[in-house]
Amino acid sequence: MKEMARYGFILGVICVVAAGLLATVNALTGPKILAAAQSEEQAALKEVMPTAVKFTAIKLEADNTTLYYKVFDRQDKLIGFVFKASGKGYSSVIETLAGIFLDDKISVIKVISLNETPGLGMRVTEDKFTSQFNQQNSLDLSGVEAITGATISSRAVMDSVMKKAQEIKELIKNDK
Repeated sequence: MKEMARYGFILGVICVVAAGLLATVNALTGPKILAAAQSEEQAALKEVMPTAVKFTAIKLEADNTTLYYKVFDRQDKLIGFVFKASGKGYSSVIETLAGIFLDDKISVIKVISLNETPGLGMRVTEDKFTSQFNQQNSLDLSGVEAITGATISSRAVMDSVMKKAQEIKELIKNDK
């Protein structure tokens, strides 16, 4: 019985030490990881709205999640919006970052997260597909052609961008 208590005590000490080490590593690396993620997000925002100088996040008050970003130029004039759209592709959720101007034309889209079939579904990240969105009306993407063999993934990107653009337009209209 004494031996079992001793092993239990040793195991408890090992667990406390391991938890302490994990907490220390998390405390040391957490701010660096957050800073890298913010830097990556700013770079992606700049990529979808290259003429922008300032991005202002519009957040949902309930849970502090970002709904969209207002985009401003050098004269601090509103030039458009950037938003994240997500839709169910063939084998995963595809997240896209899209920039739209005030006239509802798309600046650029960028696929930021997906886990589709290599060789087929992954083709939605290629410039040949994403460049079709440039200067298209965000509410009607009929000019964008789906990728042969990756129709589900292509449609997921197109539908999610159109749906989110419509939501953003409604939010903006109600905001005025």
